[in-house]
Amino acid sequence: MAEGAAEAPAESGGGGDSGAGAPERGVAPIKPQYLTTKEQFHEFLEAKGQEKPSQEIEAGDPGSNDLAEPEAKRIRLEDGQTGEAAEPGEQPQAQKRARGQNKGRPHVKPTHYDKNRLCPSLVQDSAAKCFFGDRCRFLHDVGLYLETKPSDLGPRCVLFETFGRCPYGVTCRFAGAHLGPEGQNLVQEERVQVPPVRNGLDKALQQQLRKRKVRFERAEQALRQLSKGHVPGRSPEAVVPEVSGAEGAPGQDSSDTQQALPEPGADALASGSVQTCGPLTDEDIVRLRPCEKRKLDISGKLYLAPLTTCGNLPFRRICKRFGADVTCGEMAVCTNLLQGQTSEWALLRRHPCEDIFGVQLEGAFPDTMTKCAELLNRTIEVDFVDINVGCPIDLVYKKGGGCALMNRAAKFQQIVRGMNQVLDVPLTVKIRTGVQERVNLAHRLLPELRNWGAALVTLHGRSREQRYTKLADWEYIAQCVTAASPMPLFGNGDVLSYEDANRAMQTGVAGVMIARGALLKPWLFTEIKEQRHWDISSSERLAILQDFTRYGLEHWGSDTQGVEKTRRFLLEWLSFLCRYVPVGLLERLPQRINERPPYYLGRDYLETLMASQQAADWIRISEMLLGPVPPNFIFLPKHKANAYK
Repeated sequence: MAEGAAEAPAESGGGGDSGAGAPERGVAPIKPQYLTTKEQFHEFLEAKGQEKPSQEIEAGDPGSNDLAEPEAKRIRLEDGQTGEAAEPGEQPQAQKRARGQNKGRPHVKPTHYDKNRLCPSLVQDSAAKCFFGDRCRFLHDVGLYLETKPSDLGPRCVLFETFGRCPYGVTCRFAGAHLGPEGQNLVQEERVQVPPVRNGLDKALQQQLRKRKVRFERAEQALRQLSKGHVPGRSPEAVVPEVSGAEGAPGQDSSDTQQALPEPGADALASGSVQTCGPLTDEDIVRLRPCEKRKLDISGKLYLAPLTTCGNLPFRRICKRFGADVTCGEMAVCTNLLQGQTSEWALLRRHPCEDIFGVQLEGAFPDTMTKCAELLNRTIEVDFVDINVGCPIDLVYKKGGGCALMNRAAKFQQIVRGMNQVLDVPLTVKIRTGVQERVNLAHRLLPELRNWGAALVTLHGRSREQRYTKLADWEYIAQCVTAASPMPLFGNGDVLSYEDANRAMQTGVAGVMIARGALLKPWLFTEIKEQRHWDISSSERLAILQDFTRYGLEHWGSDTQGVEKTRRFLLEWLSFLCRYVPVGLLERLPQRINERPPYYLGRDYLETLMASQQAADWIRISEMLLGPVPPNFIFLPKHKANAYK
């Protein structure tokens, strides 16, 4: 799942010593003149860089430089119990297991979104007819809405400048850029264009999915063969189109998502000959054989991992700009896609700059995964589909998905064979070394995956139990290259510099997948391709964040809800970016991914601010880009909330 998900706490220790002696293990080696203490670091930020604190450190305070460790989880006491600690050496009686550590986590979504919200019919310039009629609970008085609406965040609207029209009208937080003197929404006719993002969810298809009126003939045929123990293959009847209006049929518009699915009341066509109208071509009646599928040739390319939460479309656009060759959408749960959930389908969206793009599916059962693969094969445009067999979190693992499939060989085989049967694009798989730390399974599974039809496998060099507590095992990945041959194998784990990438390629892998390294520094792709260390300045890093916010407003919208969603994902990313140490401050190159930065003062105020690991400082950076935060805004990054479980 998320390569940038929960990380185990690094070893404690400051690294704020003034330079003598060997560098502390697990701490990035920063030049002594930049090191400081925790107190001096925050004093400098509070002073906004006006006064640089003294670098002198009091002797006899060895812990002054340590990063603040989180408080231990408190056990919820029953009525009548006291919270006093037991005496040293005394065993507490009937100590209960701490539960619900994150129950107190505040709700991230602000509640003010629904207060005085303008009716969508007014926003979309169709005030003559309300979408909801008498049941509408939204506001219809534009004047009253404008009285309570927060002030604009800036004089320029990204959507208006990019597409010639802002669909959010008066609700846009930059509405002054495109509102006329009478409050009308201005349009630049000569520049109007449809947003180029592809793989959206059609409303008619969503209704069919919710009513369970979509038929999956190819999936059901493959599943019947799998249940009988037969390897799925093309039956003689399979040379005819399954549904009227099948993909590529004459007279049908290929951009219409309804064409690939039967009408809501249509019955499935019987096998055998089908009466047709008009001339037939080979494309209509002859389907691709498995050996004739499109090939996925990405050997030697840089592959951006599917990163849950942070691997959104705006972030992928940033990475593409810096040289990422292959991108993949965030992990999507197959059952949610089959139910037509809008939020899950949003994970499949693709920007035109993503020339080699795939989607990643997670599921535990052959029927849902095969049907979902057929659905995506008909409705969206991708270059490959990836199966997530590396997700370590309990929510997925306990349901039999993610890493659990490595121990469920029968189900795993049915999923791979079934999906490969219904897809016209290559099928790839992402796995870990195994489930338990000292029990490697990948070398046994790779030959099987090759025989089952996988076009490519990515191996993360850690087990499920390890999470991020140890370095990735690249020696084992090198052994697996031989086991997977001739199927290409990509390696993944701990790549944060071009030296790391070069060492990874020496193991014989076909390519490198980059996950957390891209979160810490998205310009890593440029460094690898140019074989250099980039001492990027704080102003250049801020420009990257500005581009992210612009892409975010294009993707999530420029109204209040879209702005705050952009801010939320920006803050999530900043919780990783703060771990980057500028090249010019390091005593030794390169920075290792398992080395946490000590407290240091950067070469300017902005560089120091970006090094802060406090959410309040990340919010301060977001205010530079998106204006002040709304009242009661609370942010707690997901991976930080789960880091010390």
